Amino acid sequence: MLSISGITKSYGKFSLQDINLDIGDGEYFVLLGRSGSGKSQLLEVISGLRNADSGKLLLDGQDITDHKIQVREIGLVFQDFALFPHLTVFENIAYPLKMSRHKSDDIEKKVKVIAEEVNISQILHRKPLFLSGGEKQRVAVARTLVRSPKIILLDEPMSSIDTPLRDDLRRLLRKINRAGMTIMHVTHDYREAIRLADRVGVIHNGKIIQIGEPDDVFNNPVNRFVARFAGIQNFFKVNIEKKGDDNIATGLDGFKFLLAPGEYPADGMVMIRSADLRLSLKNPGCDNNCSAGVIKELNRAEYGYEAFIEAGETFYATFSEEMLNDLSLKTGMTIYISFSPEAIKVM
Repeated sequence: MLSISGITKSYGKFSLQDINLDIGDGEYFVLLGRSGSGKSQLLEVISGLRNADSGKLLLDGQDITDHKIQVREIGLVFQDFALFPHLTVFENIAYPLKMSRHKSDDIEKKVKVIAEEVNISQILHRKPLFLSGGEKQRVAVARTLVRSPKIILLDEPMSSIDTPLRDDLRRLLRKINRAGMTIMHVTHDYREAIRLADRVGVIHNGKIIQIGEPDDVFNNPVNRFVARFAGIQNFFKVNIEKKGDDNIATGLDGFKFLLAPGEYPADGMVMIRSADLRLSLKNPGCDNNCSAGVIKELNRAEYGYEAFIEAGETFYATFSEEMLNDLSLKTGMTIYISFSPEAIKVM
């Protein structure tokens, strides 16, 4: 479907650097990155808004590197919708067809079919000023789909709409993808990737640093930056040594981690998911990977509560309100933390 090979593009002091990526036919690919990482710049190059300095773009095997935007068969949905305020919804969707000199009867038929698919048939007479954020996003998607592109590019599609409307848009995008449309979706929110993507990529400072299925990328991040997207906050620099049959990692503050069997470097970084930390009021009696700690901070979190626990190293733990009540957790109290060797990832 879409093959990106060795693409570079300079934007002043920033540049896309040797981007290599293949997106399969019918795939939903999500590219994650922070603001300024190069996500939107890459979409501009793929769509033809800007030409690459070097590299090659292939679409279904055809070299489109130097093709003009209007003949690339690629649809781009802008982050800010880019709707014409003086045109009705119908006229906005019909605009690219008019520019391509389609016949009026053909335009009306196509617009009505697309409007029905994205559930906006009832608002074709309105102008953008009188639409909600979710409705504007659907219009922008419909205007892109009406040209029957081979792939659509979505630039932060959830960022401009309210949270209650995002579920509706996710359902719409899944429906479009299941119907066979290939989608490349860029975002800074890894939860969107978890919910939508067949595969994800992570871009940082103009470079793609990891690509894979969501579970693989978020369970086995290649570095701390990728792990941050997965919500991992327990990182510890360590020295690793072999003691008999055991691999022991020692943190800068002296905390010792027993690692799962395997081969490890002499030093590196270990990480532990907050959900893999077990909390208890009684000493679990384990010899490794457990310690008494003091709750230094306790806060509400998106799905329950979070705590920072000083136990030789500072551990970040998340847990439910039920656990908070069962253990009567509060700031300043002593609690035991433990985790299995398999819960430790080494980078």
